[in-house]
Order: sequence, then structure tokens, then C-alpha cells
Amino acid sequence: MKVPFLNLKTSYLELQPELDAAYQRVMKSGWYVLGQEVEAFEAEFAAYCGTQYCVGVGNGLEALHLILRAMDIGSGDEVIVPANTYIATWLAVSHAGAMPVPVEPDEHTYNIDPQRIEAAITPNTKAILAVHLYGQPADMDTINDIANRHQLKVIEDAAQAHGARYKGRRVGSLGDASGFSFYPGKNLGALGDGGAVTTNDSDLAHNIRLLSNYGSRVKYANEMKGFNSRLDELQAAFLREKLTRLDEWNSRRTRIANQYLKILSNSVDLTLPFVPAWADPVWHLFVVRYANRSGLMHHLHQAGIDTLVHYPVPPHLSDAYTELHLSRLPIAEQLAQSVLSLPISPHMTDAEGMSVIHAVQDAVPDRRSLIDSWITKPAIASSI
Repeated sequence: MKVPFLNLKTSYLELQPELDAAYQRVMKSGWYVLGQEVEAFEAEFAAYCGTQYCVGVGNGLEALHLILRAMDIGSGDEVIVPANTYIATWLAVSHAGAMPVPVEPDEHTYNIDPQRIEAAITPNTKAILAVHLYGQPADMDTINDIANRHQLKVIEDAAQAHGARYKGRRVGSLGDASGFSFYPGKNLGALGDGGAVTTNDSDLAHNIRLLSNYGSRVKYANEMKGFNSRLDELQAAFLREKLTRLDEWNSRRTRIANQYLKILSNSVDLTLPFVPAWADPVWHLFVVRYANRSGLMHHLHQAGIDTLVHYPVPPHLSDAYTELHLSRLPIAEQLAQSVLSLPISPHMTDAEGMSVIHAVQDAVPDRRSLIDSWITKPAIASSI
């Protein structure tokens, strides 16, 4: 059976009447930028995340960039970032004029290792930017404790974790501010680009709203040097419809992930995701580790299973950051060489999920079969 890594058409087909009605609603309104749909989505998403404020912006990168700008973080400042993340996390820091300072990941969760953060803090450090990678929350209590001791801001990159919970609280409400992406492949994805900032800080929300709209509340009255980064009406309308299904879709992802974890748990040398007791991930990605990744990918491709690598080049090894002359980061580099993302989607069928499992089992030895083979193996007579 052919199993695509992601089929975005399926989410549209499941919600076709609602999404078509949302399209018609916006088109007939004649109002396409900063209107009632954006205002309504901001209120609904803030309530969903458990925050007082939400500001819709152009995309996830700009959400993080605008947070940093609104916090007056820029030239001469440093921001702690995960070594193991998509490069957009680092780019937001660079675009603000600050310096990204990488910290290695925890070898089990792949999120930033809180135990390594304090060693990276200097007098120039202004914030810790934690990523909830693959849809699993970072250890936010520990991170916030460190930040409080050093008087640092805490920013969540929640681009992959819409709806995830940390000790019962949703991500997006666990730091000073959070940046979300609504890229179509996200758990809560628009039908184009989009992003948002959530926060409980009224002044920060106000400044981000200004910065995202040319530094202006009233047309032609520009209070600061701003940008053009706005969530448009049509995408907001689509997101409002999808938000009503987000928890259900995340539950479907969790069901598939649990099947993977249960059935593949005996696969030899295949490292499955580790979930701390305090985390309720939303499985944006299901990432395994395998030494012979290329061999596993080839076998799965031959079986019709699409896979991807998130991410093959750590930011510190990318051409974009060669001028920083950063030291080698062995844990992040090892992950980049061995991680593999298996298909997971709320629209996958049970049959597709089992096809993935069977294809992995065909490629990776199972401990039980090896033990059975050893037990039933005929004894070899020794000669004297």
C-alpha cells in the first residue's frame, strides 16, 4: 500500500462544507485584511491556549521575530536557542539583530537540555527561546526557573505543538510569549502561510500589534518603525473552522503514535520517541532513530512508504551560519545523521498505519524473532 508522508487534500475533504462556507463568508464580506475573521480567531485561539492575548501575523518566523523586537532584544544581545531545531528559530534571532547561542538537546526528548542552559548564559543573554520540537513540550518549569534566576525572558517556539500540554497546561501559555506557525502541514494549518503570537502581557501584545502593521494603529499615524506581517481574513476564517477539530485530530495522531510505540517497541536498534510523564505531545512528527537510516529509508520507499528527515543539517552547520565559527555540537549532529520521520496524520487510515509498521518490521529485526530463532536453533555437535 502506498502511504504518503502527508496528504493535505484529506483535511480539506473532511471539512469541505465548513471551509467552503468560510471562503464564501469572507469573499462576500468584501473585507480581506484585519477584519472580523482575524479578530474572532485571535480571541478563539487565545482562549484555546489559555492566554489573554493573541495577535495574528504573517507566519511563524515573523511571530518569533516580532516577539524579540517587541522585547527590545537586538544588536549586542544574545538569545539561547536549541541546537536541534529548524533553522527558522535561529533566523528570528538573527533578523532581530541578536546572536543565537545554541544549547545541545536532551538525548531522550531531543528538546533543549535545561541542564546545559546556565553554562551558556553570559551578561549579554536576554532570553531563552525554547522549541516544543516534533509536538512535544520542552521542560518549561526548569527553563522558567533558570530564566527567573537570571532575569531572562522566556519565548516558546510552538510552531509544531498546537494543543500540546505540559503538566496539564497548553503550550503557548508557558512563557512570556509564544510564536505559532500555521503553515499548511502543521497540526493547525492554514491553506497558505500564517502565524500568531500568544501572551498574557498586554504591553507586549500591543507592541507586537503595532510592529506587525507598519507601526500603526491608525492609518498614516505611525508610532514606530514597523513591518507588514498580518494574518489575512481568509486564512483566519479557515483556521477558525480547523480549530474546532484540532483536539480530535490530535487525538487521532496520538492513536497512531501509540500503535507505532506499542508494536515497534521490540525492534532492534530502532530508537522510538521518549515521552516524559509530564508531557502530552500532539505528534506533529513521529521521529525514530536508526544507525542505517539510508537503508531503512530505501526499504520503506521500495514498500511505498514515504519518509522525511527533520532535519538533515543542524543550523550551526548550515551555510547561513558559517560566519559564527561555532564549535561542533555532537549530540545535535548525531541526531541529524540518524533521525527519520515516519508518516503520521489525523487522516491516515488504520490500514496505512499498519502498512508503515509492517514495512519497518520487514527492515528492522525484532528482538522476539531473534530470541525465538536462537531458542529453536538446532544444536551443533562438537567434534573431539
